[in-house]
Amino acid sequence: MSISEVTPQTASIVTDERRLEFLPTLFGRSLLMIGENAVYSLMERLSPLDYGGGFWDFYEHESKPLFLAPRSKSRFRITGEITGFQGEVSAEAAGIIATLFAFSHLSFQHQSEQLSEGYGRLYAYSADHPEAAEIFQAID
Repeated sequence: MSISEVTPQTASIVTDERRLEFLPTLFGRSLLMIGENAVYSLMERLSPLDYGGGFWDFYEHESKPLFLAPRSKSRFRITGEITGFQGEVSAEAAGIIATLFAFSHLSFQHQSEQLSEGYGRLYAYSADHPEAAEIFQAID
């Protein structure tokens, strides 16, 4: 009898050919612009010392959209006023945090199954992320 190791899930970057499908699938067609802008503006508030705009990668897992992550730096200090968390995380973890906040904030203004499903899928994915402790501290 052998002990099997659990391999952490890994998200993959959406290809350029499929980027146009990503936001409507993640947030829904009616909220795609609002959702995208919410992630960017939340990142500005979460990491005012390090985030200044730039290109973002879109991540999926098992062909389902998960989150957006900034490409401008490899690490970001999370120090903004919307969370009591103070720390440095990878760009991927920062994107997860910003996307989780966007889902949460938008769900108070818009009734959408896509928002709740997207939040649940990303939250579950985050539990196995190497920076899960930091992600959950930041969103708590």
